[in-house]
Amino acid sequence: MLLPNAFAYIPVDATKNTGGTISKGDRVVLISAKNTDDDEATTADMFFPIGVMGTVSESVIQGYIAIQTEDRVNIDQITYDGREFAVELTHRDDTDELDDDERYDRFIRMKGAVTNLMKKSNAPEWWRNFVSKLDSIEKITAASSLAMNLTPRQKYDVLAIDSERERSRKMEELVMELVEISETNFQSQLDQNKKNQKAYRESAIRHQMEYLQKELDELDPEGVSDIRRLEKRIEESGMNEVARKEAMKALNRMKQDGQNGHEYGTLYDYIDFLTGLPWKSEEPKEIDLEEAEKILDEDHFGLEKVKDRIIQQIAVMNLNRKQYGTILLFVGAPGTGKTSIGQSIAKALGREYVRVSLGGIRDEAEKRGHRRTYIGAMPGRIMDGIHKCGSSNPVMMLDEVDKLYASYNGDPASALLEVLDPEQNSTFTDHYMNVPYDLSRVVFICTANDTDRIPYPLLNRMEIVQFPGYTPVDKMNIARRHLLPKAMDSMGISEKDLAIDDEAMRRIISDYTMEAGVRGLKKRIDTLCRIAAVNLVKGQGEPITVTPDNLRQYMGRKPIRYGRVLPDTRAGIVTGLCWTAGGGDIGFIESTLMPGRGKLIVTGQIGNVMKESIMIAVSLVQNMFPEYSRTFNEMDIHVHAPEGYIKKDGTSAGITVVTAISSLITGRTVAPEIAMTGEVSLRGRVMPVGGIPEKLMAAQRAGVKTVFIPQDNVDDLEDVADEVKEKLEIVPVTYVGEVLERVGIFSD
Repeated sequence: MLLPNAFAYIPVDATKNTGGTISKGDRVVLISAKNTDDDEATTADMFFPIGVMGTVSESVIQGYIAIQTEDRVNIDQITYDGREFAVELTHRDDTDELDDDERYDRFIRMKGAVTNLMKKSNAPEWWRNFVSKLDSIEKITAASSLAMNLTPRQKYDVLAIDSERERSRKMEELVMELVEISETNFQSQLDQNKKNQKAYRESAIRHQMEYLQKELDELDPEGVSDIRRLEKRIEESGMNEVARKEAMKALNRMKQDGQNGHEYGTLYDYIDFLTGLPWKSEEPKEIDLEEAEKILDEDHFGLEKVKDRIIQQIAVMNLNRKQYGTILLFVGAPGTGKTSIGQSIAKALGREYVRVSLGGIRDEAEKRGHRRTYIGAMPGRIMDGIHKCGSSNPVMMLDEVDKLYASYNGDPASALLEVLDPEQNSTFTDHYMNVPYDLSRVVFICTANDTDRIPYPLLNRMEIVQFPGYTPVDKMNIARRHLLPKAMDSMGISEKDLAIDDEAMRRIISDYTMEAGVRGLKKRIDTLCRIAAVNLVKGQGEPITVTPDNLRQYMGRKPIRYGRVLPDTRAGIVTGLCWTAGGGDIGFIESTLMPGRGKLIVTGQIGNVMKESIMIAVSLVQNMFPEYSRTFNEMDIHVHAPEGYIKKDGTSAGITVVTAISSLITGRTVAPEIAMTGEVSLRGRVMPVGGIPEKLMAAQRAGVKTVFIPQDNVDDLEDVADEVKEKLEIVPVTYVGEVLERVGIFSD
């Protein structure tokens, strides 16, 4: 029988105080109190109206009394005089009694569940023996009731059920609920114990490993394990939190796979690269602007406007203590010092210098790296350069950005946008690293030979700084100050072993090189130094002195054939000026008439742009000379550009073609010492072109006396060397008629 946990036991054969002594064999009635508040005064109304008869089976033992319960009784009346209780009882019958089979089935289920629970919970042996001897549902329930978290009211509600079937069902539910709760608690405790044991075991193993690793490190300091070394490098690298988590994740995989794991080498390389990067921010050094100017002047002759722009950038950076302004793009012919001046900038700033060549790159991964899922994955050239120089704020020269090519592997030029954008490159993410890296402290400088092949979005992020070609005087100074001393020093030649007089050097510059820069000149000087080295090794002892008379003996015949003005004149031939990758040159537009039906024939190194320019020129000449319309209808005109012109620069020949065709149909010749450059419209207006400094330098070198240029290009004359302007008559024109009148075609 389920009994309340707060009750009074009242002898039924004699009135006794609840605090008196009860002996074995006494019959008592057990009644439950409605609440257990000790402060409440004891009255007859505080007890429930249903109780249980019982017989004392054991005397008081250590404060406990064992009572064998029997039938339920109604408490018809109970009185209490402040010292003793008195009760009047009547038997309370059960209804809907259980049959023996159903009672037995319930009992077996309840006893089996309680016994199984006791086994799992490691209950004491005596308690299991006690439970095994129980032989009724009521006894199983009473034995389990001590562990049930029920209020007196809940227990009384079970006692008050008259239906034996319903009461036994309720007692079975309570026991099974107790078993489920105990089972859940047991499993939870078991899982917690397992977790604790695992944590304790891992902690013990880790401490043991650390101890053993420490012992190994002390025995063999040079043989410190990869894991230990990489872990220490991660801690000391100063990398951001995202990078640190990624590095630790890779390190944990290395630990799990072990050295024989197939990814061990890949993960090692990845962590080694991450920890080798300069993550810690470097404080910018104080810049001495005068010292920076001195460095630039010592390393490079000329380029005054370029050096002024660089000094401006350095001054602003010195004030703000950070990278500032747009990215500089150095544009000029090969050999004009674009790349080498980057080293001087790094020297002036006191920073590391790293050069990244972008020429010919077709794969975006070359710039942004390969994803580590691919075999042979590598970081991109940007992060690889940062890793190699070991500095977070170097001067990085991105060389030949005009030679990036789009392909099926992506567009490297577009991928470069993020690198050069100050708003984005603070969180640049290389595909190989897969973590952000701050590039905002890097001073980026780009170089290109021309800007036509650079996409506009990329070009828009940069400020163009033009590198003009060197004049012969510039080349002479560069050869004397830089090229010859460096070549002699690198080859072990002293000044007494080799001497080149000034006239011989001028001949080398004019007859053996054709370029805007000095790269070819350096090769020629190196050749002379090697000849001197051979002379020394053979022990001939005689110093070599290079003069104009023996120059061919050392250098061979002249390989360069500059364009020179024609020695004679002929109608239909006019000297033009063109720009090339090596600087500037002159070219001739030739035209001739042939019997035909007014057909236009165009040949030579001519692209589609220049073909359109020639067609415009023919239409313009027909309009200006209507009296020769019969000639255009009955004769074919053949226009030819034998050399010099390139497809890109076709539009610069506009006024040259107009003048040549005008000379052809009128029969009036144009002096070969007159050259011109500029594009024309159908209205006859002369429009501006590029490359004026290089073209005028070529004109002066070729023996031209007079040059016609567009009026809108007058400002470009500031970039032309004074020695060139002094030897040329430069005539700005607005309309093509001014050219024709000046050369004598419109004259009477």
